[in-house]
Amino acid sequence: MPVDLSDAAATAVEQCLDVAPDESVAVVTDDEREPIGEALYAAVSAVTDDATILRYPPAEQHGTEPPAPVAAAMKEADVFLAPTTKSLSHTRARGAACDAGARGATLPGITADVFTTGLDADYAAIEAACDDVLGQIGDADEVRVTAPAGTDISFRIGDREWLADTGMVRDPGDFSNLPAGEVFVAPASATGTFVVDGTMMPHGLLDEGQELAFEVEDGFVTEIGDDAIRADVEAAADEVGDAAYSLAELGIGTNGGVEELVGSVLLDEKAGGTVHIAIGDNAGIGGETDAPLHLDGIVRNPTVYADGDEIDLPSA
Repeated sequence: MPVDLSDAAATAVEQCLDVAPDESVAVVTDDEREPIGEALYAAVSAVTDDATILRYPPAEQHGTEPPAPVAAAMKEADVFLAPTTKSLSHTRARGAACDAGARGATLPGITADVFTTGLDADYAAIEAACDDVLGQIGDADEVRVTAPAGTDISFRIGDREWLADTGMVRDPGDFSNLPAGEVFVAPASATGTFVVDGTMMPHGLLDEGQELAFEVEDGFVTEIGDDAIRADVEAAADEVGDAAYSLAELGIGTNGGVEELVGSVLLDEKAGGTVHIAIGDNAGIGGETDAPLHLDGIVRNPTVYADGDEIDLPSA
């Protein structure tokens, strides 16, 4: 029996995006996520007559720019929703849309189960958890992350701004992933080791004891301890050079409703008490690196220090 997507779609449209009857909305989807796109389009159409849905073939990598007509529709709309196989979060198209005053949400890699589970959440509590973490870490010059699997990496923040992904997308230019729940930054530099023991594509949820190790120096990944991920990064490097190896993001999950990792980066990176670290593009989140991929890896059981002081992380 097909999963009923209508309630989750209504939460996204009415609670998170707060779509008004006089607003224009563009729903952007692809051939593999069409049912979720159609559910969102139906929910939008129940609120406003000015709704459009666009579909295109799935991209090969997260961060790949969408076709020009899709980018134009996102930029011209008051609101956009993008349930796609590969992420549009860190694309120029998404950034240009928000710069033009559109507010929106991307739902990269969304599945029916993640959609219904992740949208069944207390977004006021998620927003409060984001505010709490930002209050502890937002002014730090250096952030260090350690974890039992071997992570020990320090990030220099520089003048980069921490951002919050609360799911409450109410003002012009606002942007969030859905499901939501993280604070994140595009660090100015980083050095150390991070070991992913949660979820990372193309593997999904890692088996118990499976670990993916990365060495970082002066803001670039210098060693990748996994053949499949190395191949993806090398393919991007053939296009853009060393930018593909950029240490792109540090994120902290704030969604206490995500009680266990399920293998979806979109959902798992939001889990309270986890950290995620990304390789590749970060121009859409305040960085300067333009690359055709953005690979997040989730680190379990981290300890996070802001200028030497351990911070309190949200928990599931």
